[in-house]
Amino acid sequence: MILAAGLGTRLKPWTDRHPKALAVVNGKSLLQRNVEYLQSYDIRDLIVNVHHFAEQIITAIKENEGWGSRISISDETAEVLETGGGLQKAAAYLGDDDFVLMNSDVLTDFDLAAMIESHKKSGALATLAVSNRETSRYFLFNEEDILCGWRNVQTGEEKLPRIDPPLRQKAFSGIHVISPAIFSKMPFTGKFSMVDLYLALSAKNDIKAFDHSGSKFIDVGKSESIAAAEKMF
Repeated sequence: MILAAGLGTRLKPWTDRHPKALAVVNGKSLLQRNVEYLQSYDIRDLIVNVHHFAEQIITAIKENEGWGSRISISDETAEVLETGGGLQKAAAYLGDDDFVLMNSDVLTDFDLAAMIESHKKSGALATLAVSNRETSRYFLFNEEDILCGWRNVQTGEEKLPRIDPPLRQKAFSGIHVISPAIFSKMPFTGKFSMVDLYLALSAKNDIKAFDHSGSKFIDVGKSESIAAAEKMF
């Protein structure tokens, strides 16, 4: 599933007239690039959620015949549900197997097959792509790479549902591999974030890190990131 419903306020002025997922990097939209990234790991059955300028995304998918993938639309035009609520709404599309969830505004070349294999071997409820890069908010993991908490280094705020020091902070990359068992464990409905969901579940469920430090990665959430992405991809 590719999350493409967000308002993309950091990417103004583009998002005043277009959805963030259709921002162009070297002639291809972010959405197309991520569809093709998933295809490179033989993932061709996709769900894309839509809200902000939803019709532009739907038109792009139809006109390009899904860029070779089978794409279903999860329609959030009535209300944007954030990352967790968006996933919950799309549950019926996802079936009974592990699945990949990713933001539409990240670009990377890390080995997704290795992450999927790591997830299956661990038996974790979810596996989160992380790296050692600077950001303002971090997930906190113990020595076994199990999620224990969250930290905002700008405000000093911490949430520690699982105390198991020493803890290491890792930057989340917006890509997950998730067991379908997560749907029966969700304590929220409506609008909520995946971060809040993971923190709520982490006390009693193993949510693991997959560290892809050293691979190409960029969050194309800001206008200045487009130029940097074009140098990288």
